[in-house]
Amino acid sequence: MRLVLDTNIVVSALIWGGVPRRLLDQSRDKKVSLFTSSGLLDELANVLARKKFTQMLASQNITPAFLMQRYGMLATLVKPHPIERTVRDVKDDIVIATALAAQANIIVTGDNDLLVLHPYKDIQILSAADALYRLNG
Repeated sequence: MRLVLDTNIVVSALIWGGVPRRLLDQSRDKKVSLFTSSGLLDELANVLARKKFTQMLASQNITPAFLMQRYGMLATLVKPHPIERTVRDVKDDIVIATALAAQANIIVTGDNDLLVLHPYKDIQILSAADALYRLNG
């Protein structure tokens, strides 16, 4: 299964764990393949560098750079092509474009602007819980 994780899912997985972390574990165990793009990685770096995460990460002796490296080891980088505006929030089009470039089966997101598109072409757009359920059957 080929997955693209939206930034909100990656942040949840890296910082808090839970169901999103189990998706990363599935990648680590080679049960799924994760894909990302430079646009999504830039967004992830910007979110992890937000002030609201600074103290929490520092208390665990973790840096945004460490988390970026950790995620980068799991996800394969693809180069998406520009697409027509698809999502209400134009910033979310990169998620769709990345999934198309990766030939992903599933986009995992907590963003309602993306979830309402389910399915988009042949790509399932699911919450983390729904994606995990689908993967584990």
